[in-house]
Amino acid sequence: MRDVMYLEQIEQAETLLKPQRIEVLRQLAEPHTCTEVANQLGQTPQRVYYHVKRLVDAGLVDQVSERKVRGISEGIYQASARSYWLSPRLVGRLGLRKAQDEMSLGYLLNLMEEVQADIAALDRAAPELPSIGVSGEIRVPAELRQQFLTDLQTALQELFTRYGGAEGDAFKLAVACYPHGGTT
Repeated sequence: MRDVMYLEQIEQAETLLKPQRIEVLRQLAEPHTCTEVANQLGQTPQRVYYHVKRLVDAGLVDQVSERKVRGISEGIYQASARSYWLSPRLVGRLGLRKAQDEMSLGYLLNLMEEVQADIAALDRAAPELPSIGVSGEIRVPAELRQQFLTDLQTALQELFTRYGGAEGDAFKLAVACYPHGGTT
C-alpha cells in the first residue's frame, strides 16, 4: 500500500467522491472481503461489491488475494493508498492567478501545487527516500517583517549557493512563509 495516491483523472475523483464509497474505502485500510465490509457497514455484500468493483476499476482498491468459501471464490480487497490527494488540475485554474513575485499569494499557491505533485510522484517511485519536513511558528513585529523576510531569503540563498553544485543527490527545497491564524 502506498502512502499517497495523487488523483489526476476526473473519473477517479468521481468514483472516489461518493459517501458510500469513502466508507467502503475506509474499511479497506486493511484487507477484507466484501462480506466483512458489508457486516461492518450494515449493508448487503452485493451493494458493497458494487462499490468495491468501481473502486478497483478506478485503481483506488486492489484485490490482494482470493479464498474459497463453500466452493465460491471470494476476493480480498485493500485500499491502494493510505491517503488520496486530488490534483488542483482536476478543476483547472479559473481566471488568472497573480504570481508575479515571490511575495504574492498566487506564487505561494503555485508553489504548494508543485510541492503536492512532486511528493505524490516521489511516493510512486520509491516511498523510502530521504526527506525532511519542518514546520514552526515565528512571531515577527510588524516593523521587523521586511528584515525577517530579507534574512530568510539571504539564508536560503546561501544554502543554494553552498550546495548548488553539479555533483551529489539533487534535493528540492520549498519554503513557505505566510501569516498564521489569519493575522497579518
